[in-house]
Amino acid sequence: MKYYEFVPGDTVKLATGQILKRIRATTRIGAHGVKPGDLGGYIESPDNLSGQAWVSGEAWVYGAAMVYGNARVSDKARVFGNALVCDDTMVYGNAHVYDKARVFGNALVCDDARVFGNAHVYDKARVFGNAQVSG
Repeated sequence: MKYYEFVPGDTVKLATGQILKRIRATTRIGAHGVKPGDLGGYIESPDNLSGQAWVSGEAWVYGAAMVYGNARVSDKARVFGNALVCDDTMVYGNAHVYDKARVFGNALVCDDARVFGNAHVYDKARVFGNAQVSG
């Protein structure tokens, strides 16, 4: 069962032509303090978001990227390409996770940090400031 719906008419069109749609919660997501009716961020397709994960603010998740488990992507963060963000992780601020990067466990990626390539950030790792992690 989906725990969100798309908000009709609230979209972002990327320079690549991709269309991202804003989400709205249809049920309570206790782990994130989300209530039915709360607006979320933008995703390209239902394949981008599952489990009890949440995208909020002006955050974007698109391409083949997946956010799942109890993960949260917020503020103006971007998750795209073939990136995976899962478990109890948080990606926020202006952080970007892309390419084939993986962020999982209880990791945190924030501020203007970039995680890309084949990099893995996990457990209780913290990536912040202007840090770049690639591999």
